[in-house]
Amino acid sequence: MSQESTGGGMWGGRFGEAGHPLFRAFNDSLRFDYRLAGHDLAGSIAWADGLRGAGVLTDDECGRLIDAMKGLMREVAADPRTPLGGADEDVHSWIERRLTESLGALGKKLHTGRSRNDEVATALRLWVRDEIDARLGELVGLRRALVAFAKRELDTPLAGYTHLQRAQPIVWGHWALAYEQMLSRDAERLRDARRRVNVCPLGSAALAGTTFRVNREAIAAALEFDGITANSLDAVSDRDFVVETLGALVLCALHLSRLGEDLIVYSSGEFGLVAMSDRVTSGSSLMPQKKNPDACELLRGKAGRIIGAHAGLCAVLKGLPLAYNKDLQEDKEALFDAMEQASMCLRVAAVVVEGLEVDREACRAAAAGGYSNATELADYLVGKGVAFREAHDITGRVVREAIRLGVDLERMPLEAMRAVDGRIGEDVFGVLTIEACLARRDVAGGTAVARVREAVAAAERLLGEESENAEGAEGDAE
Repeated sequence: MSQESTGGGMWGGRFGEAGHPLFRAFNDSLRFDYRLAGHDLAGSIAWADGLRGAGVLTDDECGRLIDAMKGLMREVAADPRTPLGGADEDVHSWIERRLTESLGALGKKLHTGRSRNDEVATALRLWVRDEIDARLGELVGLRRALVAFAKRELDTPLAGYTHLQRAQPIVWGHWALAYEQMLSRDAERLRDARRRVNVCPLGSAALAGTTFRVNREAIAAALEFDGITANSLDAVSDRDFVVETLGALVLCALHLSRLGEDLIVYSSGEFGLVAMSDRVTSGSSLMPQKKNPDACELLRGKAGRIIGAHAGLCAVLKGLPLAYNKDLQEDKEALFDAMEQASMCLRVAAVVVEGLEVDREACRAAAAGGYSNATELADYLVGKGVAFREAHDITGRVVREAIRLGVDLERMPLEAMRAVDGRIGEDVFGVLTIEACLARRDVAGGTAVARVREAVAAAERLLGEESENAEGAEGDAE
């Protein structure tokens, strides 16, 4: 039984009866918040040093507490599930119990001037900060895989689609860099969210601020926070940083879901443009010919799970009065799960992209089909002095005639084209090839091979800078 549930725990003086077993099962959070043990200990070490500075602890007492907590950190590092071996209410009471068992009354002094409210808020911010950094690293890995794929298939034609109908030819490199751009924005959002995560609530106590003269700025600096929270009432009840981080993960999950959907469609028998590696697909227990895109289907499915975590936490927070309420305990399971799923999705998506095999002949045929070069004919007519809307109408009639004849535009008899509009000349066929269609998109951000090559180089430079900045930040932290 945890200390809090008996007459001798944190608030035992007020309570003379043990908590009901059903209430304990309903209330206790150790089964999931054990993940915060290392971060809680880091915050507690900084707090102990702050109490020493305030004259609450002697140098000897502070040293003994910190040594004991570093010992617990080593235990947790060796086995993160170590706290689950106890029957404590939460990870914070597990730490206090272990310190009291080893240090006696000194273990009870650590909580002087501190509440579990600012304690958990600090540990959670430290945890989220570390997890954001891990997701940023995984995003770099996936973005590198997309850039490598873009280089490999730099000039391989692909049918570009709108409304899932063939629209205009592009190249695979352009497609891959579209997803790299999405993920680059996801990284920006996570970095931006990290700034608001990285403030220290310690010293806010339960809601009104601590009565002990601790140096909050020094404590924050010791924990590598950028600063301190400005209002104690807000500090202990703020979970905006969790919602914002989850929101960034939601957009990332949506992008991964779209990537997965594209590859599911492109790898289907009806499209047959790309094949996925055996490493990320499965078979059928009944149909021996099947090769199912399970990894990509799970990318779609996990997005719903992460969206649910975000929406669920918003629903928890929407009606809470100031300051702390036990409802806030509901933030952790959703956050922990969403982070775990996002991590898995990013790493699996990289494996998917690395193993893609493009059927270049099928892709070229698809890019050439469906009259995807019709816009080129309209633009050709504009070059002859025809207003675009008229050129659009003429081209539509030419396409209708080509469909009747059962031929592509580039194989349509010139006489049949001229029967629709006499301004079409022999030179039209030079603009209707796939190569011509691609080359004419020679604008910044376009699908011309030269532009895609430039975009690949720019993406590589940006990823290199981001990696250098991340390594520099780690070096500063050390």
